[in-house]
Amino acid sequence: MVDHARASRLAKRIAQIVASALEHEVKDPRLAKVTITDARVTGDLHDATVYYTVLGETVDAEPDVNGAAAALASATGVLRSMVGQRTGVRFTPTLTFVRDAVPEAASRFDELLAQARDSDAQVARLAAGAKPAGDADPYRAPREEPDEA
Repeated sequence: MVDHARASRLAKRIAQIVASALEHEVKDPRLAKVTITDARVTGDLHDATVYYTVLGETVDAEPDVNGAAAALASATGVLRSMVGQRTGVRFTPTLTFVRDAVPEAASRFDELLAQARDSDAQVARLAAGAKPAGDADPYRAPREEPDEA
């Protein structure tokens, strides 16, 4: 039987342990800008997926994503040992690190919203000076029916 509450608590604890270990104990300079965003544990508590993002130093500089992925792959064993020691579960889950796509998706969403705002502003500018093609209101006057005499 799957206990989702226990899996959720364990995932949260794993995210805390890994984030703390990356900050204080793992001495790899490629992991300096890595942030743990989330963790998910399977229902049987045997596999954990840890989501991370790599922050850039400046707006123009691209973060070293490949270096961070390689550093996390090399530190997986050490991090799994720490998780096992600090959680006290019978079977320590295997750790899989996946780059979180939320920051890129959020920036793409912001770009799309900016395009929509620009498009709306352009339509509003065009509509401000627009005039009807025919009479101002062709439907106000009652229509006269031709007499059939």
